[in-house]
Amino acid sequence: MTADSATLNIALVGSPNCGKTALFNRLTGSRQKVANYAGVTVERKEGLFNTPAGRRVRVLDLPGAYSLDANSPDEAITRDLCRGTLAGEARPDLLVCVVDATNLRLHLRFVLELRRLGQPMVLVLNLMDQAKRRGIIIDTALLQQRLGMPVIETVAIKTGGTQALLAALDEPAPAPGAVEDTDDSDLHAQVSALLAEAVTMPERTDRLDDRLDRWLLHPVFGLVILAVVMFLMFQAVFAWAAPVQDLFGGGIAALGAQVGAWLPEGPVRSLVQDGLFAGLGTVMEFLPQILLLFAFILALEESGYLPRAAFLLDRPMRASGLTGRSFIPLLSSFACAIPGIMATRSIQDPRDRLTTILVAPLMTCSARLPVYTLLISAFIPRQEVLGVFNLQGLVMFALYAAGIVSALGAAWVIKLLRRDDSEHVLLLELPGYRLPQLRDLAIGLWERASIFLRRVTGIILSLTVLLWFLSTYPAPPEGAVGPAIDYSLAGRIGHWMVPFFAPIGFTWQICIALIPGLAAREVAVAALATVYAVSATGDDAAAQALSPLIAADWSVATALSLLVWYVYAPQCLSTIAVIKRETNSWKQAGIATVYLFALAYLASFITYQTAVAWL
Repeated sequence: MTADSATLNIALVGSPNCGKTALFNRLTGSRQKVANYAGVTVERKEGLFNTPAGRRVRVLDLPGAYSLDANSPDEAITRDLCRGTLAGEARPDLLVCVVDATNLRLHLRFVLELRRLGQPMVLVLNLMDQAKRRGIIIDTALLQQRLGMPVIETVAIKTGGTQALLAALDEPAPAPGAVEDTDDSDLHAQVSALLAEAVTMPERTDRLDDRLDRWLLHPVFGLVILAVVMFLMFQAVFAWAAPVQDLFGGGIAALGAQVGAWLPEGPVRSLVQDGLFAGLGTVMEFLPQILLLFAFILALEESGYLPRAAFLLDRPMRASGLTGRSFIPLLSSFACAIPGIMATRSIQDPRDRLTTILVAPLMTCSARLPVYTLLISAFIPRQEVLGVFNLQGLVMFALYAAGIVSALGAAWVIKLLRRDDSEHVLLLELPGYRLPQLRDLAIGLWERASIFLRRVTGIILSLTVLLWFLSTYPAPPEGAVGPAIDYSLAGRIGHWMVPFFAPIGFTWQICIALIPGLAAREVAVAALATVYAVSATGDDAAAQALSPLIAADWSVATALSLLVWYVYAPQCLSTIAVIKRETNSWKQAGIATVYLFALAYLASFITYQTAVAWL
């Protein structure tokens, strides 16, 4: 975190659920970038902003931590950077320690630990609006005097709620705090003394939180509510995104036709229409669904509901060898397994963490949505069930449910294999409820859309062009009969794979799509679009939508088999690479690859053979 002398380098540090990221978003807006720290997979968020007096500030949003006694990779990064011992990162000029003003008993202990480092510090009391609403009275001046550092009140989610902090950053850096040599028991005693002197708590806690928790944490009604929330989320992803998808699809098709009309007949026109627009455009059509799924997860996280869902699911998840702490990484894996696997760094027990990593790929990631949507649209009729539910949405929900049940089953088998009968205790902070802020949701969605688009314009674009080349060359010999793709390199590869995949009903076109699909699941749809556009016998047929083509070419048994295959097959090579990086073991990455492919083949075989017999 180096910069010229005119730039102030600060680091936001604090425990999870203190509103630190909301403060970071408020300060930096869109002037931020996300990467990884050198040599590790911990996320690094950095931004730039100017204070009212024009001072340039570079801010780093450190991973949440409860203590400098690190129990996870996230906490280790925060500890090392605050101490100035993290390779490639300079010690910040100022630590901005953010705490939840409604939960000072938990967060002040970390503040006292940071004060031992002897670094210039500012304490930010965030969520002050909620503290006042709950009747919590904080003597800021007295707290500042006792801690020996500036204490600033903020409301990060409101416009103007950070003005006091911005003004403080224009002042000279405060003197470093006194380096103390105390044990943990002294820290607890100091926190109690500070609270007794500077904080007056109301007799009753927030009534709204209590009323909500009475229902949402109920052992029966809470689980029912959670199931309803998950069901509505999956229904919405399929149903609500459909109109926007139609707009995307129509616009991309029209653009492809217009660009193709400007080009002369030949290989270049085929590359643009049959390669780029038939492949890349087909994937782009599913961006609304992916963003809608991310929006649900971000909203649940911002509202404070996700930790409660983890607490609620702790008991049923223990039966499979996991704890409720695995819930958030597994739910994140619905969007993408890579951040889900990385989120397991918050799991302190190494056995629980490894198990969660191995089963995370079974969660239905957003990359599978294009495949699911394509097959469901082509083979499942759009009709209502019981006058309320969408049949296509029910099938989508069933696929997600199959992934969840399979993940729990796999975790149970892993528990048996490692002969683990020990108790796994869940220690989890339950933050106060709050309304998700549209600004933070928009920034989060923009980050994820940017990642998806970079992925599309990078790996997917390259593979789509490569597949078009393999599907086009060599050209069929003069006088050849049948589709031209049969004579291409892709056609030959697909036909070589057919004997192995014939028992599960896969055609040679599907076999071709599986190869680039290993790099990124989204490419499978693009690959099918490219293959079918090239193998069509005329321009009109090549311009047809992909769904009618596969509906006419495949049996229902084949479609069901492919759906089941994508429930279990490894999501992408990037996922396997992240498993290796997070476990530091090729053995674990190999185990994950083998067992996932074995499950996919077995499940598809059972599905296909059963469907052939009954349909």
